[in-house]
Amino acid sequence: MADLSNSFVGIKSPNPFWLASAPPTDKEYNVVRAFQAGWGGVVWKTLGDGDPVVNVNGPRYGATHGKDRQLTGFNNIELITDRPLQLNLQEIKRVKKNWPDRALVVSLMVPCEEENWASILKLVEETEADGVELNFGCPHGMSERGMGAAVGQVPEYIEMVTRWCKKHTRMPVIVKLTPNITDIRQPARAAHKGGADAVSLINTVNSITSVDLDAMAPEPAVDGKGTHGGYCGPAVKPMALNMVAEIARDAETRGLPISGIGGVTTWRDAAEFMALGAGNVQVCTAAMTYGFKIVEEMISGLSDWMDEKGYASIDQFVGRAVPNVTDWQYLNLNYIAKAKIDQETCIKCGRCHIACEDTSHQAIATTINGDRGFEVIDAECVGCNLCVNVCPVEGCITMEAMTPGMVDPRTGRTVEPTYANWTTHPNNPNRVAVPAQ
Repeated sequence: MADLSNSFVGIKSPNPFWLASAPPTDKEYNVVRAFQAGWGGVVWKTLGDGDPVVNVNGPRYGATHGKDRQLTGFNNIELITDRPLQLNLQEIKRVKKNWPDRALVVSLMVPCEEENWASILKLVEETEADGVELNFGCPHGMSERGMGAAVGQVPEYIEMVTRWCKKHTRMPVIVKLTPNITDIRQPARAAHKGGADAVSLINTVNSITSVDLDAMAPEPAVDGKGTHGGYCGPAVKPMALNMVAEIARDAETRGLPISGIGGVTTWRDAAEFMALGAGNVQVCTAAMTYGFKIVEEMISGLSDWMDEKGYASIDQFVGRAVPNVTDWQYLNLNYIAKAKIDQETCIKCGRCHIACEDTSHQAIATTINGDRGFEVIDAECVGCNLCVNVCPVEGCITMEAMTPGMVDPRTGRTVEPTYANWTTHPNNPNRVAVPAQ
């Protein structure tokens, strides 16, 4: 069977599935239950400098839902831990002693003064935790106090604080990045320059999930008022994958270990993050939605897939997809594909036709030999694959590539062979590209 054991910046765990710094990791009771369920590690909920933190005693979460109220996104206005610092430290020490084979990293957020970071790092070291994660991502509550995303949005601050932490601790330092920024490469580069052992991302996306149109207040509302919070869950996964890939393929951060976060719900989600360069993954919303035992499906699913693909260890596929991520201008414009509809599985609902007729290229006919049916008109199809995405029957519509020498009936162009591979862009050495074969 595949070996799921993981070593991330020297921190060992029996599998790559960690719980992210969040409500599920706020106390010993929760963390122990998580380890009993099989989680490979946790990042303890963010500790402050000991000054009192007061959370709201009312609704803290908002959500977006899909079909059958399946949770698609989660909004959180909770602050860092409001439990006493010393109590957290005592519990961290006890948990690490009782679960020595599990990864235990402590998330930290204190005011931007070197002595504040030096002081709390010393306290965390005494717990014998495996490492620290600097919370430069929280977009609400703490950012208004000059912490969290207020630091993570300024690369100079990231580099400065990271240097302080590397100076004052022997533990691995992971820098957690905010997605609320234009170019994720800039904070990642700053963390790397500051000596970070790794980065983790993404933290939550600044958001308001909904508005109560009766109370005329954002949800969740606290005594009639609402505020922006941090959005997470399956809805943010595409953003997270992109940002992980941007760091993994950037020349200035290539080789910097990445802990992937953002909507990981299944083993497949985790494998996708790791294929794009993440050395492990962190999970929150899935655990809050389905409970800690969801990790059992993640472990078995990843193990089965690795066995099927012939991967003996996680390291064998981490980053394998990175060379195939490129910039748009380097895509192969000689590649041509056409949609094909499997008439045996088609249920004749017509969604492909309506979508193509109303919003795309009028490339799907509504009759076949005089009978109701749907068929692609090759001379009009541009290969956009909208029909594939709207079809309710998985696998009914597929995209088929045209081979070199064939003539595209839409343009009259002859399909040409693809050009040779390169490992770096000829005009941009900071990017890695491998064009389609």
